Amino acid sequence: MSDAAASAVKTVDGGCRCGRVRFRVTGDALVTMACHCTGCQRMTASAYSLSGLYPAEAFAVTQGEPVLGGLHGATRHFFCEHCKSWLFTRPEGLDAFVNIRTTMLDAPMSAPPFLETWTEEALPWAETGASYSYPKFPPPESFGTLIPAYAESLASG
Repeated sequence: MSDAAASAVKTVDGGCRCGRVRFRVTGDALVTMACHCTGCQRMTASAYSLSGLYPAEAFAVTQGEPVLGGLHGATRHFFCEHCKSWLFTRPEGLDAFVNIRTTMLDAPMSAPPFLETWTEEALPWAETGASYSYPKFPPPESFGTLIPAYAESLASG
């Protein structure tokens, strides 16, 4: 990649509420999501959590040390130890990706959720308008179809 092309790549910074943990993502989200599981409802104090899935190599913590909170198993949630802001998730079965809470970006994403997960636990009035819905989390192999479908939806706009 030329220096000009490299400088044209979109980068977005983000961080926790208190500013002690900062991160950067390079490029666009591969897909945007809303999760309706009761765990996300409790961690966000809302009807669902919003996120963007990025390649792991496109993500870097630039300041501070995020800590585990929420889930501590194969799927791990990362928070600021001081303000407890939920920053990102490393999802089970998707080790090549990081799921970033899009509301933690300095310039929050304008793209709505393309897919929604755990709809079997959704509050009856909570609707996202997502193009794809799953009663649980979609199987990892489905992202091979979802990611190109999301890119196509952005291109057709």
